[in-house]
This record gives sequence, structure tokens and C-alpha cells, in this order.
Amino acid sequence: MKKLSLLVAAALMVPVAHAHQAGDILVRGGAATVSPNSSGDDVLNTGHLDADTNTQLGLTLSYMLTDNWGVELLAATPFSHSVSTAGLGEVAKIKHLPPTLMGQYYFGNAQSKLRPYVGAGINYTTFFDEKGRGALDGTSVKLDDSWGLAVQAGLDVKVAENWFVNASAWYIDIDTDVETAVGTFKTDIDPMVLMVGVGYRF
Repeated sequence: MKKLSLLVAAALMVPVAHAHQAGDILVRGGAATVSPNSSGDDVLNTGHLDADTNTQLGLTLSYMLTDNWGVELLAATPFSHSVSTAGLGEVAKIKHLPPTLMGQYYFGNAQSKLRPYVGAGINYTTFFDEKGRGALDGTSVKLDDSWGLAVQAGLDVKVAENWFVNASAWYIDIDTDVETAVGTFKTDIDPMVLMVGVGYRF
């Protein structure tokens, strides 16, 4: 009985290894893939404008307001997409950046090694370096910047004192007007963004 009491007392003296808790800054980095779900106006009876999938370095910075609530900013290196229609093939090359600010709720508690979370927030997408290709080669192509809502789900798994691995997904509402030499076309890009990487807790 005495040995058992000593073991319990020793266990109570061991510091608890925390995962995410109030005041923590979480930095995540990894491969982020933007997979558009394009729709919109028909372009000269050749189909809507459709952007292909692209993968870049994704970065997120989160701050834990409490053990369960946080805010996050999503950033990345510029995404590059080929834009095409079913009938014309490639008609443009574009680049964009999609900074997204999220409010997040983390399930579990500060001692949990697995921290699933969900989030909602707002996205701003800026397009640049647009170039005509194929049937539009040598002509002007311009995409308007976009504001839209975003939702998110993710999971952090603690693997060391301050390190964790992460998988996360966003659905982002991106709507833009594409101005070309043959007219202006409303296009909904509405991508899924998937990211897998590692994180560090400060």
C-alpha cells in the first residue's frame, strides 16, 4: 500500500505535456493543393472557363485565444493555373494568392494529443500575371479580385513536445469576372484546398 501511494504521488508530480492551449502560436507548413470546382458563363458555345489543379507551399499561422478557440491566417506561395474551355482548350495562364482568415474551434482539451478542429471565415483572392494562350494568345486577360466565405476542417496529431503533424481542408467561395478580348464572363472557381504538413507550437 505504501509503494502504491508513493507511485501515485510521483505521478502527480510529473508535469502534464500539453498540446494546444491558450496563448500558443501554431505554425504549420506543407503541400497545399488547390482543386477548382469551376462553373459559370459559356464562352462562345465552347463551355465554361475551367482552371486546373495546382500544388504549392502552404503556410498557416494560428493563435489560441483559449484552449479550444483560435484564429488562423492561411497563406501560400502563388498558385499557377492553366485556364481552358472544353471546346477551345487552353486560353489563359493565371496566378493567384488566396489569404484566408478563419475562426476555429478545437475539440478535446489541452492534454489531447489529437486535436480535430473546424473553422469558418473570409477569403480574399487576388489574381495577377494573367496571360492569354491558345485562341487568346497575345490578347489581354484580366480577372477581378474576389471576396468570399470559407469553411475548414482539420486535425493536428502531436508527435513530440512542440511538434505535430497536420491535415486540413478548406472550401472557398471564389467568384470572379474574367475580362477577355471576346467578352467578359462570370466564373465561379470555388476550390477545395487540401494541405498536409507539419507544425510547431510556440
